[in-house]
Amino acid sequence: MAGTSRTLELPQPLALDGGGELVGATLAYETYGELNADRSNAILLCHALTGDQYVASPHPVTGKPGWWERMVGPGKPIDTGRFHVICANVIGSCMGSSGPASEASDGKPYAMRFPVITIRDMTRALVGLLDEIGIDTLHAVVGGSMGGMQALSLAANWPSRAARVLVIASTSRHSAQNIAFHELGRQAVMADPRWNQGDYYGGEAPDNGLAVARMAAHITYLSEEALTEKFGRNLQDREAKSFGFDADFQVESYLRYQGSGFTQRFDANSYLYITRAMDYFDLAEEHGGKLADAFAGTAARFCLVSFDSDWLYPTSESRHVVRALNAAGAAVSFVELSAPHGHDSFLLDVPALDRVVKGFLE
Repeated sequence: MAGTSRTLELPQPLALDGGGELVGATLAYETYGELNADRSNAILLCHALTGDQYVASPHPVTGKPGWWERMVGPGKPIDTGRFHVICANVIGSCMGSSGPASEASDGKPYAMRFPVITIRDMTRALVGLLDEIGIDTLHAVVGGSMGGMQALSLAANWPSRAARVLVIASTSRHSAQNIAFHELGRQAVMADPRWNQGDYYGGEAPDNGLAVARMAAHITYLSEEALTEKFGRNLQDREAKSFGFDADFQVESYLRYQGSGFTQRFDANSYLYITRAMDYFDLAEEHGGKLADAFAGTAARFCLVSFDSDWLYPTSESRHVVRALNAAGAAVSFVELSAPHGHDSFLLDVPALDRVVKGFLE
C-alpha cells in the first residue's frame, strides 16, 4: 500500500519543555485513506522509538514493508477505507522531521546543538501539524510503546483533540530499569571514537556504537520464551563451537544482523535524543505528581492493551494508568493479551490485538 508523503514546516516557533524554542520545526508525515467532508474520521498513529512515518508503505531506505502494514490498510483493523490515517516522524528523529542531522540556521547540521526534547515536545509538534491541516478532533490517537506515551501525552495535555485514545504496550513513566537500558545504549554510541562529540556528519558515522545500542535494546523487546523457541542454544552455520569470539550461536548472529541493519536507516544522535526524551517522560510529574490529575475532566474513551510476556512495559504499568483513569472518572477498557513475543507483540501477528483495535475504533 502506498501512502502520500508530505512535509510541513510549522509556521510558529515550537516551545520546548527544556526552555527556548525550535524555529522552523519540520514534520515529515504520511497519510492513507481519504479525509471525510466534516474532517471527523482522522486517526493519528504515533510511532515507537525506532519507527517512522512509513507505517503501511515500503521504507524508502530498506525497502521493507511498513512497520504496521498488517494493521493499516483497506479492510484491515485500522481501515483506510473508512479512516484518514496520519503518521508523522517525531521531531528529534531522522526521517525528514527536524532532528540533530537537520540543517541549522548556519547551514550546518545541528548535531548536539539540537535542543533536548521531551515526549510532550514531540506531541506539541503533532498538535501543530493537526492545526495546520485543519483537524480539530481526531477520531482516535493510537500508539504502541513510545507511541503510546505520545497518545497519553495528547490525552492529558490537549484533552479535546482526540475522541478515543488507544495505548498499546506502553507506560506513563520510565522505570529505573528502562532508563538503565537506555543509558547503556547511549554510552555505547558515545564510546565509539567516530561519534566525535556528535560531530560526524560528512564523515564516518559511529555505526559500531549504534549497532551495540540496538542489540542491547532489541533484547528488551523480546521475551525469553521467544528467544528460546526461535534460537535456543543452536549454533550458527557450524557443527561445533569455534572456541573463539565469532558468532557461534544463532542468537548472536541474529543480534549482530539487527545491529548492522539498524545503522543503515537511523542516525546515532537521534537515538541519543529520543531515548533521553523517553527517559524524561513522567506524566504524573507533569501534573503535580498525581497521575489521575493528568486526565481530570477528560471526555475521551480510552483503551489500554498489554501483553503477558512484555517485561519492558509489563502489565502492571498499564494497570497503573487504568487505575488513574478510573480515579479521574474516564471511560476506560483494559485487556492483557497472551502472546509469546514480548514487547514487540504489538508489531507482530497477534490476532486478538487485531480484534481489540478494530472493535475500539468502531
